[in-house]
Amino acid sequence: MADHHHVYVVALDPRVWERARFRRANPHYDPQAPGALPMVYVGMTGLDPDLRFDRHKAGIQANRYVQAHGLRLLPHLYEALNPMPYAAAQAMEVELAIRLRAAGYAVWQG
Repeated sequence: MADHHHVYVVALDPRVWERARFRRANPHYDPQAPGALPMVYVGMTGLDPDLRFDRHKAGIQANRYVQAHGLRLLPHLYEALNPMPYAAAQAMEVELAIRLRAAGYAVWQG
């Protein structure tokens, strides 16, 4: 089986912080803290991440936060990890979300 799955990271508009579920998922994040890192969405896909982002924005199998608040992909956070087999991408989606949250990002993982 070809390695054609990807993890990806989307920068979210700071207004996503107004969503209570997003805030509850990130109880230690302070958007007002000096040097606060961005709020992001972490996902995995069998598509090219650019195409997957476009599909989110178009409402096709979209995550609600990406559709409403997605700004752009942040390839510097994931490009070196791709591509990979499906099972590895599933695990890496979780791992990357954990790593980013530990680094200080507010994260929604899909």
